[in-house]
Amino acid sequence: MNKIINTSNSGFQQEFENLLNTNRSDDKDVKDVVAKIINDVRTKGDDALIEYTNQLDRNELSKSNFILDETTINNQTDGLPEKICKAIQTAADRVRIYHEKQLPQDLSFNDDLKSTLGYMWKPLETAGIYVPGGTASYPSTVLMNAIPAMVAGVKDIVMATPLTDGQINPSVLYAAKIVGIKKIYCMGGSQAVAAMAYGTKSVAPVNKIVGPGNIYVAEAKRQVSGFVGIDMFAGPSEIVIISDQNSDPKIISADLIAQSEHDKSAQSILITTDQALAEAVEKEVPSQLESLPRKEIASASWDSNGKIIVVRDLKEAFDISNQLAPEHLELAIDNARDFLKYIVNAGAVFLGRNTPEALGDYVAGPSHVLPTSRSAKFSSGLSVFDFLKKISLVEFTKEGIEEIGNSAMTIADNEGLDGHSRSIEYRLTKK
Repeated sequence: MNKIINTSNSGFQQEFENLLNTNRSDDKDVKDVVAKIINDVRTKGDDALIEYTNQLDRNELSKSNFILDETTINNQTDGLPEKICKAIQTAADRVRIYHEKQLPQDLSFNDDLKSTLGYMWKPLETAGIYVPGGTASYPSTVLMNAIPAMVAGVKDIVMATPLTDGQINPSVLYAAKIVGIKKIYCMGGSQAVAAMAYGTKSVAPVNKIVGPGNIYVAEAKRQVSGFVGIDMFAGPSEIVIISDQNSDPKIISADLIAQSEHDKSAQSILITTDQALAEAVEKEVPSQLESLPRKEIASASWDSNGKIIVVRDLKEAFDISNQLAPEHLELAIDNARDFLKYIVNAGAVFLGRNTPEALGDYVAGPSHVLPTSRSAKFSSGLSVFDFLKKISLVEFTKEGIEEIGNSAMTIADNEGLDGHSRSIEYRLTKK
């Protein structure tokens, strides 16, 4: 497959439309399967939860041993190498500091009627973090989901993750430990989402469920959304890199591959003003893939979803990027900050040649939980605001209600809501 397309070519628009319309998600219809699992857990509780966990996660758990408490978490992290502990702590500190800067202030003011208006922020009471199991361990997932909740003031943060070969990776447990998670449920999939949403005898329901997962987890979150909060409907990961002629093709290729190795459905796109760079990257990516431990995954991603777009100028590059609305946007260009005014849609922006997206996955500071599948057109990355509620405050004086009460009554009468009108009228006519 030809990787390079050029905006100057007559067939570009059709090729670009094909790129925009490509469905990178798993088309497997799992709605009915997930709905049954959710209903079983909701109606049968722990019995269904344990049955599905053992069947689907291939474990042998019982009601007495599928929950890890704080003591067990601490004990199972004792042997973790100091180098890993320090790295995770460094990441946690940076993520915490960044999110502390987001904390909003309450507001209260008096208007011209001497009424007091405002709002106050309150954290959610509980949150559940879903962390995938499988071939890779992701302590970063714990940090990026739990720390915004912790900073927001959520008192009770729990975690659900399936056992892999009968255990949870110690680095994941260490990350949970340092962010204050005191209870971990050894369960995954739709059944974990259902349990955290509706609760069982052993699993208390939470107010919000966040964290990535496979198609079954994503569908379960969709189905429980509304009964509990969720972070977002996450699709496969993606990156767009905008580059000029001054970038090193080796580095650009490495950044594209870093995204491709996430998942076979991940998408990596280079937009460049330089044909020579485009051709160099097209040759370099396959070369680097040969030595990559996750070669099979990254190659499948690059072969199916990778693309290089040659544009006339940087303005056109940003026009195309805004249509793609990428999860991650790298600006490997000179004076990158000067071009922020052209960005309309992106989950996160990485400015300059010394800022690879991989830093954002681990230690930069912002949460790496970002909108995908062009949802950056209308949504933002995970933050403390996802774990806060803004509660409006209204206090009127007698003089205030006398001043504008009639206006409210007029609108209520126009809407045919006499009860609304009377609730104001009785106050105005009270002696």
